Amino acid sequence: MVDVTGKAVTRRSAQAQARVLLPPAVRAAFADGEIRTPKGPVFQTAIIAGTMAAKRTHELIPFCHPIGLDSCRIEIALDAGGDVLVTCITRVEHRTGVEMEALTGASVAALTIYDMCKALSHDIVIAEVRLITKTGGKSDFAAARPGPDAGAPR
Repeated sequence: MVDVTGKAVTRRSAQAQARVLLPPAVRAAFADGEIRTPKGPVFQTAIIAGTMAAKRTHELIPFCHPIGLDSCRIEIALDAGGDVLVTCITRVEHRTGVEMEALTGASVAALTIYDMCKALSHDIVIAEVRLITKTGGKSDFAAARPGPDAGAPR
């Protein structure tokens, strides 16, 4: 683990996004606007799972510092093509950043969508998990390219 005792406590945030490509069978099941499977409400369950994962990132990724997140928000939406965009935004005042927490939250939310929809089709693809922005600490970051759906929730 990196020693962060000499670093200043600053406000830090990160935003990550996962894209879940849904095959026609899954899109058809959601055509009436009700995004629910026999396991329950898909997006609501994914939001809970992603938030829980972000809070436990240090238990999943070796050498991550345990961080008490000040905020973790997960937004899930269908894009114009019918694919799912999962956005996780994390915030903290700490000596270390929250990029891994945002990436973990988005990833686990996407995995939860897969798990809840796999009975409809195994052709679901988690296509992309990436950091969109990070602020605070030594330097800020913004992704060089806007993703495939620039209108996604940010």
